[in-house]
Amino acid sequence: MSLVSLWEFYIMEKVNLAEKLSSFSDYFNPRIAGELNGQQVKLVKFKGEFIWHHHDNEDELFYVVKGSFDMQLRDKTITVNAGEFLIMPRGVEHRPVAREEVEIMLFEPASTLNTGNIENELTRKELNRL
Repeated sequence: MSLVSLWEFYIMEKVNLAEKLSSFSDYFNPRIAGELNGQQVKLVKFKGEFIWHHHDNEDELFYVVKGSFDMQLRDKTITVNAGEFLIMPRGVEHRPVAREEVEIMLFEPASTLNTGNIENELTRKELNRL
């Protein structure tokens, strides 16, 4: 395959976050909005409490698009507001909690399971693409 045909195969398209986030209304169910270098850009909405979990092999970046949420750790709570991000290092047990709906953009390796080391009814092994 020539470089030109490879370029045409990977047509660049911009992503409108507000448009993509308005296309779904459920919580704690991430969708893939893009991919780069083995990483996925995911969009998700939170409301309420998620489960305590950790990721053995992956760091996660939580960027708040709209709203705010608390990232509970075993020894403290970090509030993350719109326009801010938090990097959760691998191995650190955490639980996102949102009193009101919050819109999040995640950057994480494609191998990242949303519930980390726990598998239950909230686990999403196959994610929809936006």
